[in-house]
Amino acid sequence: MPSKNLNKEKFLYADVILPLAVPKLLTYHYLPTLNLFTGQRVIVNVGKKKQFSAIIYKLHDQKPSYNTKPIIETLDNRPIVRNSQLELWNWISRYYMTSLGEVMIAALPNSLKIQSESKYLPASFNRDDREISLLKENEQLIVDALEKNNQMTLGEICDLLEISNPHKYIKNLIEKGLIKVYEEINEKFKIKTVNKIDLSRDLKEDENKLQGAFQQLSRAPKQEELLLVFLNISQQLNGKAVLQKKLLNSSRLSPAVLKGLIEKNILVRIKEEVGRIQSVKKEKDNLPDLSSYQETALNEINIFLNENKNVLLHGVTGSGKTELFIHLIQKQLEKGKKVLYLLPEIAITTQIIQRLQSYFGEIVGVYHSRFSSFERTELWHSLLDEKLHQFDIILGARSSVFLPFKNLGLIIVDEEHESSFKQFDPAPRYHARDVAAKLAQIHNSSLLLGSATPSLEMMQLVEENKIGYVELKKRYNEIPMPEIQCADLKVAYKKRKMKGIFSPLLVENMQQTLKLGKQIILFQNRRGYAPREMCMICSWTPMCKNCDVSLTVHKFDPILKCHYCGHTEKQTVNCGACGSNEVVMLGIGTQKIEEEIYEHFGEGIRVKRMDWDTTRKKSSFQEIIDQFEQKEIDILVGTQMVSKGLDFDHVGLVGVLQADDLLHYPDFRAYERCFQLLTQVSGRSGRKNERGKVILQSFDPHHWVIQKVMEYDFKSLYKHELADRRHFKYPPFYKMIRLTLLHKDSGNLFTASNFLANELRLHLNDRVLGPEFTIIPRIKNNYQQQIILKIEKELSLSKVKAHIRQILDIWSKREESKSVRVKIDVDPM
Repeated sequence: MPSKNLNKEKFLYADVILPLAVPKLLTYHYLPTLNLFTGQRVIVNVGKKKQFSAIIYKLHDQKPSYNTKPIIETLDNRPIVRNSQLELWNWISRYYMTSLGEVMIAALPNSLKIQSESKYLPASFNRDDREISLLKENEQLIVDALEKNNQMTLGEICDLLEISNPHKYIKNLIEKGLIKVYEEINEKFKIKTVNKIDLSRDLKEDENKLQGAFQQLSRAPKQEELLLVFLNISQQLNGKAVLQKKLLNSSRLSPAVLKGLIEKNILVRIKEEVGRIQSVKKEKDNLPDLSSYQETALNEINIFLNENKNVLLHGVTGSGKTELFIHLIQKQLEKGKKVLYLLPEIAITTQIIQRLQSYFGEIVGVYHSRFSSFERTELWHSLLDEKLHQFDIILGARSSVFLPFKNLGLIIVDEEHESSFKQFDPAPRYHARDVAAKLAQIHNSSLLLGSATPSLEMMQLVEENKIGYVELKKRYNEIPMPEIQCADLKVAYKKRKMKGIFSPLLVENMQQTLKLGKQIILFQNRRGYAPREMCMICSWTPMCKNCDVSLTVHKFDPILKCHYCGHTEKQTVNCGACGSNEVVMLGIGTQKIEEEIYEHFGEGIRVKRMDWDTTRKKSSFQEIIDQFEQKEIDILVGTQMVSKGLDFDHVGLVGVLQADDLLHYPDFRAYERCFQLLTQVSGRSGRKNERGKVILQSFDPHHWVIQKVMEYDFKSLYKHELADRRHFKYPPFYKMIRLTLLHKDSGNLFTASNFLANELRLHLNDRVLGPEFTIIPRIKNNYQQQIILKIEKELSLSKVKAHIRQILDIWSKREESKSVRVKIDVDPM
């Protein structure tokens, strides 16, 4: 309850964004003497005791209809989120039908999101041994541990009891007055500092005093020696302070000797802020030379950008799109503007970082999920005040769109067609390309999209003259596009000419390529050893206990693993149903390819895999790419990580093990994605000096999409697919919204989803499809049904969304719907 003095004070109010999926902003009050800003972090109470850091969204003097709580304290003396960012957050929240809290969770580095941690203490009470003796064993353990340790966190209690949910024991002890709980806020991010040693100011300014210090140390030879070492190192640094660690290592003297000099006020210790992000300082290269085709394309791009029009650069693989980007970046830097360079995969950033740094040096900053939370937070602060670093170019994955940009001149979205730009889970399920377009609009900056295989959505915008279009039809130095041949797996298996998983055509070309000292990339978009095991007697297949999928074989561990929930089991020897030992592995994963290479080409071949399993460490991408560039690897086996954006000099052959796998995925984008992926991976071959070769292995080599890939005929595929999309009411002609409903009980889910679909049909008619079970009906023990909405472009999408939200709000209050979760995906991929 508010205090009696509450009405005597004239309060102001703040609407705040909490890092929680709550539908509306909460309002808190504060005194006018507290100087607050929008975008600032403050600590507020949520519920009875829990505390969170919130972002101020709006300041005003309008009291809401409910009794407000006070803002407890400020965490920063300035905003950490700019007004332009709040505008972007608001747009994302509205467009993708998600809460501002969920946008905040996605946008901020973890170190900037703070919530209190529950700490448990022994209550100050007179110990009643009879009451203690009636406690359960786990309750007794908690009480004894608290008396010994004075306080414990929930995690420590879990570890003590070796269970994941000790709440019932804690609740009983609190009710009995034996323990108490309080909430403690811990600021996660701290500026990194180092200790440096310098001469005291008096000695610096007066040489006679320095001589006197040496006389003072005549009876302390070790301190005298340390002072001499310090002066020697400082002189090399032009009189600057010396790192304490370097001083002690160079002198080989103990910290106690240093302490003595500090106590005598001869030396002083100073703390200096340093960055966690390592800056690259090296001599910069001249900008790359452009061919006549590139010069023409650059001029065309500049014409569109000068007309304030977004541009799609459609350049074949190896045409030198990156060189154009570098020239455009330089032009922005000359204007004093900043640049955001978006890439879909962390693997690609590894190479591009080196290229950009060779031209622009230490002003290139990198931001993606493989960097630690503290490193990302440091980059965030650097963009706010440029105190530790000045980053004029940010290179990053999709989350980079949330950074606190100022004076943004150009946004480059490379490989714009890539589905990796789409955030699938959790909410907000945004597409970074589309968010980048909104970001460019907010900052009044230019947007350049680049791809060798543009998305149909972007090509339709070109047709409608909504964006500019520039085409690069030739590779750099006019090197021909790789020759693509297709191996017929059906015929090879029938004639028993296969060597394991390799067709005779692929084996022959691999042998020739290796003899010429060239490198090979083999592509298969499945990690692990084999997608599944199966008993040849009764067809039993090991399934995940949490999901309706077969377990993938990982032979080198050896385990069976679910790639959806992470569940693992030991690899089977005998059938789990009939006991037969005739259990075989079906399908091809990257581990199997690696094994068969050694089997057919000998142990002397140097093979490396690039997939999720081999690139979990921060530096893994860099190490593998460096080894491949330096020809320490003969054959690189990989998933789609190797298919896009990588640029290698010595790749003579690319092999695709099962090209038609991608054709049969039940998705309206299957043909488009198959063409894009096969064209992109083919483009890794023969990028420098001479023409490369590509071998596609397929059971259906005459499929029209495979034929279009072999002919590099994007425009025919584009026309064919757009005609189908228009006829069957798919994007880019219709907007799609997918509602996925989840529940552990399939019957409850069926009832709730059918009721929701019927309610939607009352208002949206045949625009509503479903409900139907998803391709995988159960994931992580939750059954899933989906409802698809197809909305004509002529309709007001914002009004349709408001209507959907209204129906969902009413539906969610029904008894059978309360426990059903709904995931909303606008523009699903």
